[in-house]
Amino acid sequence: MDAPDPNNPPTPLINRELSLLEFNQRVLAQAQDESVPLLERLKFLCISSSNLDEFFEIRVAGIKQLLELTAPQQPRSPDGLDPAQQLAAIHRRATQLVDDQYTCLTESLIPTLRAAGVHIVARSEWDEPMRAWLSAFFEREMEPVLTPLALDPSRPFPRIQNKSLNFIVQLQGVDAYGREADQAILQAPRSLPRVIALPDLGAAPLPDGATLEGHQTPQRFVALSGIVQEFVPRLFEGMRILGCYPFRVTRNSDLFVDEEEIDDLRHALEGELAQRRYGAAVRLETTRDCPDELVAFLLRQFSLTELDLYRVPSMVNLHRLSAVYDLVNRLDLKFPAFSPGLPKRLAGGPDLFAVIRQRDVLLHHPYQPFSPVLDFLRQAAADPQVLAIKQTLYRTGADSAVVEALVAAANSAKDVTVVIELRARFDEAENIELSNRLQEAGAHVMYGVVGYKTHAKMALVVRREADGIRRYCHLGTGNYHSRTARGYTDYGMFTCDPAIGQDVHEIFLQLTSLTRTPRLSRLLQSPFGLHAAMLGKLEREAAHALAGRPARAILKMNSLVEPQAIEALYQASRAGVRIDLVVRGICALRPGVPGLSENIRVRSIVGRFLEHSRVFCFENGGEPEVFCSSADWMERNFFRRVEIAFPIGDAELRGRILRDLETCLWDNTQAWELGPDGRYTRLQPGREPAVSAQTELLATYAAGQSPDD
Repeated sequence: MDAPDPNNPPTPLINRELSLLEFNQRVLAQAQDESVPLLERLKFLCISSSNLDEFFEIRVAGIKQLLELTAPQQPRSPDGLDPAQQLAAIHRRATQLVDDQYTCLTESLIPTLRAAGVHIVARSEWDEPMRAWLSAFFEREMEPVLTPLALDPSRPFPRIQNKSLNFIVQLQGVDAYGREADQAILQAPRSLPRVIALPDLGAAPLPDGATLEGHQTPQRFVALSGIVQEFVPRLFEGMRILGCYPFRVTRNSDLFVDEEEIDDLRHALEGELAQRRYGAAVRLETTRDCPDELVAFLLRQFSLTELDLYRVPSMVNLHRLSAVYDLVNRLDLKFPAFSPGLPKRLAGGPDLFAVIRQRDVLLHHPYQPFSPVLDFLRQAAADPQVLAIKQTLYRTGADSAVVEALVAAANSAKDVTVVIELRARFDEAENIELSNRLQEAGAHVMYGVVGYKTHAKMALVVRREADGIRRYCHLGTGNYHSRTARGYTDYGMFTCDPAIGQDVHEIFLQLTSLTRTPRLSRLLQSPFGLHAAMLGKLEREAAHALAGRPARAILKMNSLVEPQAIEALYQASRAGVRIDLVVRGICALRPGVPGLSENIRVRSIVGRFLEHSRVFCFENGGEPEVFCSSADWMERNFFRRVEIAFPIGDAELRGRILRDLETCLWDNTQAWELGPDGRYTRLQPGREPAVSAQTELLATYAAGQSPDD
């Protein structure tokens, strides 16, 4: 964030794009934190780089599209910036972030990894045995698939895929046909690994005075770009190579499908996916040693400006280093493994339907396992008393155990209905494939509602029992994705509460038959009533505060940007409501401003696990209400998506969630506090005991049983 200007006081809202960049800075801070295991630090650096890619592909691309509109039509952001001002501010902030990323890599991670026996070897450090091995590797594995493209009138500048690795080669000489050549483009095929693990060619040298702890065998890695730059002359026999410089272009990756004008959403998306790799260019990355005239040439080819240029000191894609994390099997350099704590009621493979009939079950992932969700679906698929299964799917992963269970249920002649969201960004291709598998098994597959993404997380099992038909539900804050459930914090609840079951049934009817949903009795749903309900509960807290009754709100989410919701929070603060916000990523609310938000605190927790759960707690005059939800407080979640918020009716389960949230509010090691100037400050224990919320919750859940057992 830029320094505040005393002559221009800040607007009530923080720019959402700059707030998102601040989140990526907090992710990078984990890579800079020496208390984090070394390979995990490298992983956080890669996540920061990958997040920045997506930021340009989606957010910057959207702003650049607005810039193409004529001046009166260009909308301003809620904080008052027009598209050109936003792009300029983004460039300043993103440039600093990129500089910090490469400083972290070169000055901290690479030397520390080397001392630990993991050596990312630069070209200047290659010894003769290494050079000989890499020469043979280039000839055997790389040269057969590399195709240099000389640039001349008959061979224009080639199409460059989104985020692909490319090289612009500066040449001097005459080609085989007697023509002078000065430039060529070399595209690195995606089939080639971007990081090459070297065999044992002899011990790698250590820095002066360093010792290799634990006597580990050194592991050495070389970036693909360095190999290309070293041996590129072999591709241009008879020509002189003046320079070979890597570059990378980021393109608009947001898919556009006019749902009002198409007959088959799946077919239309398949067509759009083929074009995603060649959307409009939004960013160019080159190395700093690339000559200015070549940089200018590339900018012209992609119709970009200096504000779209990022010059870096080494490889143009840090995310590729994530391969090192997977290739190095060093448990001492990674987070220690943990075993999720299974509630006693679920131990031993019980009849889950009988367990749920006794009492609601609440799971907190990843501190508690995702396996009961899979068991729930598998038992439903195998149970002859189960008549039907209905489920929403947003992201599940390519090899989904959830889909396997649904396929098994369909093959068992059960009525299976799946509402699968084809437009889950960057998972579209996987979701199309999964929808095909489900349809082939005989499941009814729906693609949601035109104009609205189905983001709600719901599974409904209809079972015939001795006393009649009973509905069993699983409702969650996160996706039905076994892998991310090990790294994302989310809540999931099993219940057979008849009122909730009826609400879920009505929502599925709405999604599949487009029937008008009657008033729901327990659930809150977007795009119909969730937004109004949240604002109403904040107004109620304000009324309690003004009347001298207990008034407080604790709200945990990923993003907070919706202006009406923020204004409702400001009004509640002015009324005296104490508000604690735990917002992992974007937060447009400005806390701690006298007369506006002095009763609001905002913190972000960035740690081993991705904070993903959405929980909304209201004191309600001494009768607390707790809702878990699939929705963040954003315009899209409130008005352009199908979302749900479900109440936690069991008093002990409510208490458990409130204790979890209080633990988040005690965190003074992984928490960052947002100030009124829009800047985040990492909290320090000082004289207080150090508290990490995620470590505390691991101890509470993973090492033992659930607190409510």
